[in-house]
Amino acid sequence: MTNTEYNRGLLDFIADSPTPFHAVASMSRRLESGGYQALDESQGWDLKAGGRYYVTRNESSLIAFRVGAGNPAETGIAMAGAHTDSPCLKVKPQPVTRRQGLVQLGVEVYGGALLAPWFDRDLSLAGRVDYRRANGELASALIDFRRPIAVIPSLAIHLDREANQNRSINAQNELPPVLCLQGESGEFDFAAFLLDAVKEQGGDDSAERVLGHELLFYDSQAPAMTGLREEFISAARLDNLLSCHVCTESLLQADGDAYALMVCNDHEEVGSASASGAQGPFLESVLQRIVDARAGSGREAYERMIRNSLFLSIDNAHAIHPNFVDRHDANHGPKLNAGPVIKINANQRYASNSRTEARFRALCEAVDVPVQAFVVRSDMACGSTIGPITASGIGVDTIDIGVPTFAMHSIRELAGSEDAAHLDRALTRFYSGNP
Repeated sequence: MTNTEYNRGLLDFIADSPTPFHAVASMSRRLESGGYQALDESQGWDLKAGGRYYVTRNESSLIAFRVGAGNPAETGIAMAGAHTDSPCLKVKPQPVTRRQGLVQLGVEVYGGALLAPWFDRDLSLAGRVDYRRANGELASALIDFRRPIAVIPSLAIHLDREANQNRSINAQNELPPVLCLQGESGEFDFAAFLLDAVKEQGGDDSAERVLGHELLFYDSQAPAMTGLREEFISAARLDNLLSCHVCTESLLQADGDAYALMVCNDHEEVGSASASGAQGPFLESVLQRIVDARAGSGREAYERMIRNSLFLSIDNAHAIHPNFVDRHDANHGPKLNAGPVIKINANQRYASNSRTEARFRALCEAVDVPVQAFVVRSDMACGSTIGPITASGIGVDTIDIGVPTFAMHSIRELAGSEDAAHLDRALTRFYSGNP
């Protein structure tokens, strides 16, 4: 597969995944087409050697794994993790406001979003709607309007002469998107609007009443290859759907009979403290069930498996920006299209250590993939990932890596067009039992 073909698949995945719910649905379809069987956490699992399985939680987190031929307590499991969520604007439970003849929807800022790029963009809306059917049953459906249905207009510079001089943004007052004109009746029924969407998009004519929703605004502009020679990928949610795509594709491509697993958690951008987040018990629960099925129940077998495993925490890294070179340590400025980045922090905001770094470098050398390193400036705060959370939670040796990116947490981010394929080659070898 060429880089262009690989990137087209990545961009299609991002376009089909405006929310964590849609991302998990997209990955599930891809896994099923590759022979993976869905499991239900509430049921018993019969895990067979060579079997391929996946399980979801809250429809927004996913774990997929291949059962190896041996005893996982002795072989360990090649594990990699990413996250399905991205900073965005989330619709409030009772969002409708009416001002100056316009209907607007109130929003909360989800995660550490760059807010200025959200203005004057063609926004669409997607997410999950929970509802009651006419017979009293509860159900849910994913909806995605796909087309532009809202906008957050900027205030003209004539009315704000200081707009280009350190202007702050008030999330409560200045971010509610404009949805439509009020119309002659002056009424807009948001619940009816969602109910119609469930019937039209979810195909459930029996839907009677909306009981809850988790809806996110997103930029409707399609992902694209950009640059004079298409050196770049420009898209929303590269952080961290790019990593989710690489994990999925490399797991499907990997051969051999080694144990291999990927986990894509929700809620990383808000701290991971949820039942489906990395701080929750999802991964540990699945690992324990694998060990119980293939190595015998008991804590000792589980602990032996952990000690023989390696976890790759995959999340985008900060590429050195040509207009802001001073924001990087002079010796640690990752470049686009120069390979995956090992992320290191003395205060354990990243989980990498010299031993896991050596193992990953050796892995990349074996498949001729270049490697870079990132350390935040000593006078700046450092972000974090699911890496330290997972490492401290289950005790597995962990390294933090990722593809270098510009404009992280913007409504539209930029990555190199070669780096996803670089990472895919390394991860495919890792999943094939060659760490």
